[in-house]
Amino acid sequence: MPLLHLSPLPPRITKGELLRFVCDTGGIRSEDIGKINVGGTAATVEIPNEWLARLLKALDGASLKNRRLRVSCLADAPRTSTNEDHFQRLSRLLELEGEAEVQQTQESLGRLSSSEAEKTGKSLGNLVIVEEDSGLGGRCILTLAKRNRQIALPWTRLEPGTPVLLSPEGAAENRWRGVVCERSEMAISIALNEPPQESDRFTAFRLDVSGDDVSRQRQQSALERVRLAARDRLAELRSILIGDVAPTFAAEAPFVPLDDTLNTAQQDAVRFALSAKDLAIVHGPPGTGKTTAIVELIRQAVRRGEKSVACAPSNLAVDNLLERLLSHGEKVVRLGHPARVVPVLRQHTLDLMVEEHPDFRQARKLAKKAFGLFRQAGKLTRAKPEPGSRQAMRQEGRALLNDSRELEAQAVERILNGADVVCGTLTGLDSEVLGQRQFDLAVIDEASQSTEPACWLPLLRCRRVVLAGDHCQLPPTVLSQEAADQGLGISAMERLVDTLGATVTRRLDVQYRMHEAIMQFPSSRFYDGSLTAHDTVRKHRLSELPGVLAIDLTTNAIRFIDIAGAGYDEEVEADGASRLNPKEADLVCRKVRELVNAQVPPEAIAVIAPYAAQVRLLRERLNVPGVEIDSVDGFQGREKEAVVISLVRSNLEGEVGFLADTRRMNVAMTRARRLLLIVGDSATLSCHPFYQSLLEYLQAVEAYHSVWEEATE
Repeated sequence: MPLLHLSPLPPRITKGELLRFVCDTGGIRSEDIGKINVGGTAATVEIPNEWLARLLKALDGASLKNRRLRVSCLADAPRTSTNEDHFQRLSRLLELEGEAEVQQTQESLGRLSSSEAEKTGKSLGNLVIVEEDSGLGGRCILTLAKRNRQIALPWTRLEPGTPVLLSPEGAAENRWRGVVCERSEMAISIALNEPPQESDRFTAFRLDVSGDDVSRQRQQSALERVRLAARDRLAELRSILIGDVAPTFAAEAPFVPLDDTLNTAQQDAVRFALSAKDLAIVHGPPGTGKTTAIVELIRQAVRRGEKSVACAPSNLAVDNLLERLLSHGEKVVRLGHPARVVPVLRQHTLDLMVEEHPDFRQARKLAKKAFGLFRQAGKLTRAKPEPGSRQAMRQEGRALLNDSRELEAQAVERILNGADVVCGTLTGLDSEVLGQRQFDLAVIDEASQSTEPACWLPLLRCRRVVLAGDHCQLPPTVLSQEAADQGLGISAMERLVDTLGATVTRRLDVQYRMHEAIMQFPSSRFYDGSLTAHDTVRKHRLSELPGVLAIDLTTNAIRFIDIAGAGYDEEVEADGASRLNPKEADLVCRKVRELVNAQVPPEAIAVIAPYAAQVRLLRERLNVPGVEIDSVDGFQGREKEAVVISLVRSNLEGEVGFLADTRRMNVAMTRARRLLLIVGDSATLSCHPFYQSLLEYLQAVEAYHSVWEEATE
């Protein structure tokens, strides 16, 4: 018999109470239920296989003694690909990805020393606790710094919102899970549900990026729900999204844009998405105002009296949606850990809104009184208490706690009911918070950057869905090579664009970021030549920025420096597989300093390299505060006035490595607004058709220069 897993349970719940809840809520007879095991805050219930789909739908998010329950199936997914359906295959690939995450974490905690782990950007070592506070919904906030307080923190990917493991140096068996909430040059703050013990206060700690087991479990549960769905809206959406049934559309109706800056393509995309009864896709190439269009879509849905859930795979993308919606005065609630939300938006998180609600404040008073009664009942007194008085105090305390929990739940419900839009990450849509709440519309921004399993979480609770993103940029990040080879890296959006194409898709075509010379090659290679530069950006240059000097590098929008034949050979990093090119790095540093000397603000400059070893080398050699140096992945979704790209590869064999994933180059090139400077070896690059075409374009627009010219300037 399949096992249902139920959590978090109310305190002191009995098997009998749990049995009645399952029977009453799910409509199943008690004699059809098998063994029930209750342990702590969770329980498992054996049920007949034919009841699985019905009970998952009925119980997940249902309330038991003012607790919303998460309910999932513990039945193992098939471990082989024989006779798998689409969802069993995704479930198996998700397991492979989980195993890869665990292996990476173990390697970081075990194989690498703190100093070695720090170089990866995923760890910080030799930290001590310098401050402890409370906040963010009652969580413990620890601020950590280097043991030597004069030493600044090294470069790290531990940004606000990153899940982390805190562990004593050399004792990884003691770990505390937390989330980064703030970071400065000298210190980093993390939010923990429970802090380390006093005995650990003077221990040196290390922080490591942590995998998110809870998110993966939610995705597995969602896949099982979808696979088992029958005769309901979820089953209909499943049939449409796997291609068994064609999506349907109503006649497109005229609408008055709420944002009068929308161009024709954006208005067409919104009108089309509003007409979709099941599914629509908004394809937004770089700089084309995709987020502006989907914010308009959500606002139009609100005006039609609809409730919407707006999601994205990353907290940063969700915060962008939230900020845009709030700026237009929409009633929005942000789900998720407050530490994962940018500080200026935290007051709109559910946790902090609940704390300010009158019902919650009353609940805290009742809880305080209840715990006072428990303490009083446990005290020893000289006088013998009246018979039954201690028991009466405990009973009164439990009643007060029940009232407190009811008021807390009531506060959450009232806040969610008052919102027209709920924002959260895909994996942050939690049944314990949302219960069985349904939405008219789900909008998934940056859908092309999410693996497919995560996209099914909002589909559990919506009537129709709109996907927005650009599948011609970087795909979802997948750690397991085996899972990637079998398709986990193909997003639902990419799959649906490939299979359904123009029947469900509208592409935006006016871009507001790049000079037209920067735009033209990506447009022709990735977007059928459809992009047009808006008048405000078509000819803009660095030299037009206030105070910037007019030199050759600031008056031209695009430039390629060819290092072929100059002996700028690539190298393999010592003790690693990544690649670097020291002489190319020196050339890049010189060009960046040339820009800074021309009064280009350092904060307006990005240096991008496809290899982590080159990124590390550039950070060592280019010590210009404000200039950002990172990988292609680190800059997706962002832009800078000037972008310098170091392509690294220079070899006699003509091997370009993972530069062959040309979507990476699309991302790198389209981050630039006014200047794109590329440094690379034409002899190596021209062995690949894409780069041969790029070189031909650069020569056609007179952007090609050899390194020998640079040396004589």
